[in-house]
Amino acid sequence: MIMSPQRHHHHSSSSPRRFSGLLISAVVALAVAASSIPSLVPLRPDPKPVSTLPADTSAIAPSIPREDRHAGNRVFLERADRLFATERDTFQILVGDVMFRKADMFMYCDSAHFYGDNSLRAYGNVRMEQGDTLFVYADSLTYDGPSELAILYAYPGKKVRLINRDVMLETDEFFYDLAIELGYYEAWGTLTDPSNTLTSVEGEYSPSTKDANFYNRVHLNARGESDTLDIFTDTLNYNTDTRLAVLSCFSRIVTADGVIFTSNGVYNTANNTGDLYDRSLVVTEQGNTLTADTLFYDRDAGYGHGYGNMIITDSARSVTLYGDYGFVNQLTDSAFVTGHALAKEYGSGADTLYLHGDTIRAFKVYLPELPLTDTTAVAADSTHHLVVNPRVRFYRSDLQGLCDSLTFIQIDSMLYMDRHPVVWSDNRQIFGNQITVHLNDSTADRATLPRFGFMAEEIEPGYYNQLTGREMIAYLENGTLRHLDVNGSVQAINFPEEADSTINKVASLESSYLAADFGEKTIERLKVWPQVSGTVTPLYLAKKSIFFLPQFKWYASLRPTGPDDVFNVSEEMLALLAQPEQEVGRASSSMEAVSPDASTRVKEVPPGRRVISVPRPEPPAIPDSLRAVPDSLSLRSDSILVATDSLPAALDSVAARLDSLRAAGILPDSIGILPDSVTALPAVSDSIFPVPLDIENPDSSEILEESESSEVSETPDDTFPSDNNSSPLPPSHEKFACRYRSDVVS
Repeated sequence: MIMSPQRHHHHSSSSPRRFSGLLISAVVALAVAASSIPSLVPLRPDPKPVSTLPADTSAIAPSIPREDRHAGNRVFLERADRLFATERDTFQILVGDVMFRKADMFMYCDSAHFYGDNSLRAYGNVRMEQGDTLFVYADSLTYDGPSELAILYAYPGKKVRLINRDVMLETDEFFYDLAIELGYYEAWGTLTDPSNTLTSVEGEYSPSTKDANFYNRVHLNARGESDTLDIFTDTLNYNTDTRLAVLSCFSRIVTADGVIFTSNGVYNTANNTGDLYDRSLVVTEQGNTLTADTLFYDRDAGYGHGYGNMIITDSARSVTLYGDYGFVNQLTDSAFVTGHALAKEYGSGADTLYLHGDTIRAFKVYLPELPLTDTTAVAADSTHHLVVNPRVRFYRSDLQGLCDSLTFIQIDSMLYMDRHPVVWSDNRQIFGNQITVHLNDSTADRATLPRFGFMAEEIEPGYYNQLTGREMIAYLENGTLRHLDVNGSVQAINFPEEADSTINKVASLESSYLAADFGEKTIERLKVWPQVSGTVTPLYLAKKSIFFLPQFKWYASLRPTGPDDVFNVSEEMLALLAQPEQEVGRASSSMEAVSPDASTRVKEVPPGRRVISVPRPEPPAIPDSLRAVPDSLSLRSDSILVATDSLPAALDSVAARLDSLRAAGILPDSIGILPDSVTALPAVSDSIFPVPLDIENPDSSEILEESESSEVSETPDDTFPSDNNSSPLPPSHEKFACRYRSDVVS
């Protein structure tokens, strides 16, 4: 009994040891099996992992993929010294010599953040380059990949700069749309090219097309060598290649020559020409203006011409020109209008003169100096002419008229009306072949009809006082006739009024001269001379034929009745202008006016011209060295005496003296001595030969003959007596020429 328990106890002590060994083997086997197969159930992570290894912070050299750099809108990182990135970051950090590329655009910076959607931020020395023409410099940049918009910034005190060849744009904040290659700014910027500088609050610039748009307080400035150009507007389109500025709102173009106002135009800043529309206005430095529906203006040439309702004003002369087409030239101070051409002259009075013709021209004329005497002359000057022709009509409330050509000369205030001029004032009519009017402050004070004149005054229908003559001169005061002179071939018909203002007779007269003084619509004094013939006929005995002079015409139907009526050129007026000039009627041979002899006329100073003194030039001084006379040469006023035995030496001395005088500028080259034609003369010890001076014809020669006497005989015509007994000189000695001015040698 006791053994069993003992065996049992021994058995029990050995079993646990075997079980523990099996358990250990099973665990090891399970661990090996678990490590050899993947786990099908995820393990719960340790919330606090324990690691004894240090974090890896070393830079990774970027790997540049080999792909098409022109594809789409992708941005490629080309290079960088270092790259940093963590799992928590949404961008890569690039440091040192960073370069990105998008198509043909390259961007450089010191450091950058590069995002996965092709966006990036760049810092420090930011530079964008496209080819060798476009460069953008900034301090920082933000680029949005989806919109392809880059925004460049500058630190305070610096500017973002875009340089495209010779164009530079500067601003504080610059937006560049790479998709359409357009840059713009929204808070003041300046664009500069070789010619101009443009500033504005907002602006756009396309480097590819060179087009720029500027908005809000735009100022274009161009400074040349002699003047400046400034354009002020709120909207300006400008091309840096063509230098064309397109203006689409109210703009002001200021130059040294004046100002241009336009709301629609194109101005070429390269050659200072402009195409201006919509009633643009040019104001010159002198205050003159030019406007039209369409204007073409050349500033350098000072020339502008317009189409459609053109208006030119001359403020200094109080004249305005209108027309369908015309031009003005500031440099030559001239203007031209045509097509419904009209000139308005305002003057100092309340009335305005309306003047119409097919063409109206105004231009400057230079007047030469006119000698009066040896010491006085009319000074050179300039004046302005206003020429209107053909088919001229004018209207003013107190004066109306017509003619085929009209000229006004400013310097003497003279108005010339040519070819069938007719003038009306109140109930008077004057016509002739030519009418000249002197204006005093736009008011006529003298009128002359130099080549035939006819004056008619309507008393009542059918009755006209008439006066004609070769020359008529009327003097006016405040537009009223005060004095009248008629010279030559005077003829008159008059219907004198009785005390009760009735007319019961007609008077006619003929004479050579007439002078009359006028009061208020009455003749105060009348003088007719030297001979007078005439008749007085009661009306009840008078025939109608004696009521009119042969040249009488009454052109009431042609008289302008208002400002607009100056454009009414009727067929009757054209027929009048087509007629030949009026021939002057004759009174009688004994009554003809005699013109003064032209030889007795005195040179007069033209009106408006001034007289100056003209200094008389002094003769050139003769050097003392040229005054010496050789011993063998004696001089007197009209001849040179030469001893025959010393003639060759004397001629050589004279030739030398003449050469000296010509070298000093005292004698012309055409005066001299020709020694080649002179040979030795017979030796006559005491004979003296005069050498005549031929001043009028220096090329002529005189024949010298031997004289019996040693004295020189003079004749009025500078010839010498000949002796029939003396033999003539040998042929080779007969002639020599002496061309000399005796008046320059004392």
